[in-house]
Amino acid sequence: MRAVLLSTVLGALVAVVPASAHHSFAAYYVEDQSITLEGVVRELQYRSPHAILVFTAPDASGRTQTFEAEWSNPRRLNSQGITANTLKPGDVVIVTGSPGRTASEYKVHLKGIRRPADGWTWGGGRRR
Repeated sequence: MRAVLLSTVLGALVAVVPASAHHSFAAYYVEDQSITLEGVVRELQYRSPHAILVFTAPDASGRTQTFEAEWSNPRRLNSQGITANTLKPGDVVIVTGSPGRTASEYKVHLKGIRRPADGWTWGGGRRR
């Protein structure tokens, strides 16, 4: 009986507590490198496990590409004052981050962002 009760309680806890396991960003991004891209926001996908900023910017050859910048999780962003409406389509942004390991995928692990129009910035987990 105790074993059944213990299993039930542990099962309920596992179902309620969010998973804290996380993939390594280093598996997908070159974390010891940094790139800066100036572009135009297409959309902000404000969803778990990570918000994704989709924007267009010139690639290394000058051709406009659609980039995806993997940001933090929405709960953490919200605690820093960043909501689903902080960035809107058409906003010009300067994104800094680690490039994706596969260049043709146009992905970035977002480390900092600036909106020149009003001076808004976010970087390293802080909003300024």
